[in-house]
Amino acid sequence: HVQLVESGGGSVQTGGSLRLSCVPSGSLFERTCMGWFRQAPGMNREGVAALGSDGSTRYADSVKGRFTISKNSRNNTLYLQMNNPKPEDTAMYYCAVESCLGGVLVTVVPDFGYRGQGTQVTVS
Repeated sequence: HVQLVESGGGSVQTGGSLRLSCVPSGSLFERTCMGWFRQAPGMNREGVAALGSDGSTRYADSVKGRFTISKNSRNNTLYLQMNNPKPEDTAMYYCAVESCLGGVLVTVVPDFGYRGQGTQVTVS
């Protein structure tokens, strides 16, 4: 069983930066894909960034060039570095993991089997 705990959310001004963290506990899969998705009030869940088990990364077009997904290989902590955030990035952000081999489309991250409770990001 995998548990995920996000942190690092908060309020940030346009043009600033924020780094989200996700600490997993329990036994991860031998090959794990990880990612971030977000959901704003009244909106559908949206995949933001994905990290394949092969180290490949993919991003939603709306965040390319501004957000970076990375992982600490020693403890599997997942990060989302948010640079130059915009008001439209305001949402609850969730990390998620799933067993997978190779790369993964960012659009499927919201459907991963394990997700955390989320951390709120507000950009003004």
